Amino acid sequence: MSRYKPTLKTYQRPMAGWWTKNPFYVLYMIREGSAVLLAAYALVLLVGLARLAQGEAEYEAWRAALASPLAIVFHLVAAALVAYHSFTWFGVMPKTAPKLPFPPRLVTVGGWIAALVVSIGLVAVVAGVTR
Repeated sequence: MSRYKPTLKTYQRPMAGWWTKNPFYVLYMIREGSAVLLAAYALVLLVGLARLAQGEAEYEAWRAALASPLAIVFHLVAAALVAYHSFTWFGVMPKTAPKLPFPPRLVTVGGWIAALVVSIGLVAVVAGVTR
């Protein structure tokens, strides 16, 4: 048996749940993970567009599928994650910008207000079109 002891430490794998130890990282992972659900929601909308191209009956069947309880829960979760994602995204914006000649909070609040105005406008347009 050799008496040789290596002076360099070998690679040690980091612990599995490293991001669960710090609340900042938990919120970061939720924001980044929300992008996966939002991509799935985009696919749902693309399927709706494909069904619309196939004809009225297929499109109405797709719309009926969206009225199921599971689809409604999916939409509610997606809406909550979109709100959370945009809320945190606008909070990050001033941190990535070069030195601003005005308070960084204006960028954050301005982004939130713009997102809210656009969202209300889209809801108004959709509500007006569907009536």
